[in-house]
Amino acid sequence: MRILLAEDDPTLRARIAEALAGAGFAVDAVADGNEAEFLGQTEAFDAAVLDLGLPGMDGLAALGRWRDAGRGFPVLVLTARSRWHDKLAGFNAGADDYLTKPFQLEELIVRLRALIRRSAGHAHPRLACGPLVLDVNTSRFSLDGAPLALTAQEFRILSYFIHHPGKVITRGLLGEHVYEGGFDPDSNALDVLISRIRRKLGPGLLRTLRGQGFVLGDPP
Repeated sequence: MRILLAEDDPTLRARIAEALAGAGFAVDAVADGNEAEFLGQTEAFDAAVLDLGLPGMDGLAALGRWRDAGRGFPVLVLTARSRWHDKLAGFNAGADDYLTKPFQLEELIVRLRALIRRSAGHAHPRLACGPLVLDVNTSRFSLDGAPLALTAQEFRILSYFIHHPGKVITRGLLGEHVYEGGFDPDSNALDVLISRIRRKLGPGLLRTLRGQGFVLGDPP
């Protein structure tokens, strides 16, 4: 899952980015509101963590432009403002959740996972596709009830698939959502990772549809 992180405090930005990467996310981190607004308009993100007090363009303005343009990814707002009317302004602009500084990084991650899960249409924190299960809260996969060992990149890819079971996922779409800073369509790295994941899952669960992409489970 790919996250846009917009926070102008360099220390906090680095801490959040490190925590998100450790939790299995691909992170594009920026410090400027104009850059955040541009990336949110042009890149594929599964969610954004957005500080309101950004230089260049404040977070509310960037968020409003995303929503006006039809960008529907969930947005978790960070702010030092604790007054209700400030929070209301964020929700009215299209925010999905709110965290007031200071906050625990663990809470940010839990809230972000819940936003992504719900935006994909999943109410329960345990996502399943046949014998494969992801516990979203603990970021752990199991296969037939046994823990499934995955590298960080393999986890990102399989996590995206299990959030969209039965859906045909193209190479380009998958690359956009699991690599920070975009994806090189000419690279064979993605194919190598898919092959490794397929071997770990066993036959039949993750398939390649020639000329279309990949699918976890049965396509509709």
